[in-house]
Amino acid sequence: MPTAEEHLAQIRQRFDVIYAPTAESRAQAIAQHGATIELVLTIGAVGLRADEIAAMPNLRVAAAQGAGYEAIDLPAAKARGLTLWNGAGTNDSCVADHAMALLLASVRALPQQETALRAGVWRDALPLRPSVNGRKLGILGLGTIGLRIAKRALAFDMEVGYHNRRERHDALGCPFFDSPVKLAQWADFLVVAAPGGPATKHMVNAEVLKALGPQGHVVNIARGSLVDTAALAAALAAGELGGAALDVYESEPKPPEALLGFPNVILTPHIAGWSPESVQATVDVFLENARRWEAGEPVLTPL
Repeated sequence: MPTAEEHLAQIRQRFDVIYAPTAESRAQAIAQHGATIELVLTIGAVGLRADEIAAMPNLRVAAAQGAGYEAIDLPAAKARGLTLWNGAGTNDSCVADHAMALLLASVRALPQQETALRAGVWRDALPLRPSVNGRKLGILGLGTIGLRIAKRALAFDMEVGYHNRRERHDALGCPFFDSPVKLAQWADFLVVAAPGGPATKHMVNAEVLKALGPQGHVVNIARGSLVDTAALAAALAAGELGGAALDVYESEPKPPEALLGFPNVILTPHIAGWSPESVQATVDVFLENARRWEAGEPVLTPL
């Protein structure tokens, strides 16, 4: 994964670093140095495979820099007795901010309005766009990020409901729905904030999108795998959805080709959790967890 030199320098103060940000350099690093590697720092989308774990006999730690860890082979890691941690909580507020920015931009059609203005079209010739206050926001996945999104939405005077693997008793008084479809039927807008992985693949499918309806908007700041891209493109083409704003894609890092022709789709390059503050926080948590591990203390964010 790409890492800024200033952050590599911080990590190098504690460790001998083998920097392998590409698949090719990663394979070469394991081939050349696998026998001596003790700790791997990765990200959720890249992860760590069972064959890679097997090729590093002295490996003792697998750490994910961000909150996600869906591509780390947990059964293989646990079978080896590896210490596991992630960067949970380090970018929650940044992601929640970005989610609200995408929601507002989509509902209020900010990109379309700017394009019109640059073309000389004034407001009188543009359709009125709805407010978000007073509307119903459904959140798929009420983890720490989902809760932060809920708090922001409530501050916008929205009603908030959620679907989760299980009902939470600290859900800010928000109603629980026992399926994504029921949540989408209730909601005006939907924000996807659930974890990635096989259990949540295509959680937002054609049925959910149809339930959300032609005035509905969907925002995804979680993992691209949660939204069925083909179903989303079909719903947009049929006028069965008002708009979509996505930070993550099934095709990433390639853009979602099926969505590029829609003016009511907003795309950002998986950047929701990236800010100078949040990235530094991931490094700080990694280093503190590493200190605790070396000292034989419990880590802050175990998996």
